[in-house]
Amino acid sequence: MTNQLEQLYQQVILDHARSAHGRGLAVADAVGHPHGESHQVNPTCGDEVTLRVALSDDGATTIEQVSWEGQGCSISQASLSVLTDLVSGRSAEDAEQLGETFRALMASQGKGLDESLEDELGDATAFTGVSQFPARIKCALLGWAALRDALARAGAASATSTPVAPAPKTQDFPKEDA
Repeated sequence: MTNQLEQLYQQVILDHARSAHGRGLAVADAVGHPHGESHQVNPTCGDEVTLRVALSDDGATTIEQVSWEGQGCSISQASLSVLTDLVSGRSAEDAEQLGETFRALMASQGKGLDESLEDELGDATAFTGVSQFPARIKCALLGWAALRDALARAGAASATSTPVAPAPKTQDFPKEDA
């Protein structure tokens, strides 16, 4: 990766961290719109997030809104902001696929993905450099774990997604082997 591209990616992450999209939990709809909420903690660094998704009530599983509140490093906060932009207005199935693509990016060890997959990720490709640092990967994936869990809790998880067992409101983000 060129030095200029690395600087651009760093700037994208800093911009999203400073002016995070979706920050501030929206009030859960009491009228019956499906919604899900998940609280995730990264025990290795203390980053945490509560993420809420609101789905359309027309029988489809379109993500109408993603809102979240959290604290942590700029990587976790920027990743949540980018996630919000990427999945809002998409189907739960599309959001799950984007999550899988982002997880593949985080497993790339800085090599990135093919161009078509990176195009799908948009600003999330800025996290390519993060994938070189195992301890930081967990920060970038925190919001994606919360999204997967919130969608499952809303009943919008697809049959192809990894099932999420019912859990207490607060759960630790799974530890990864370094």
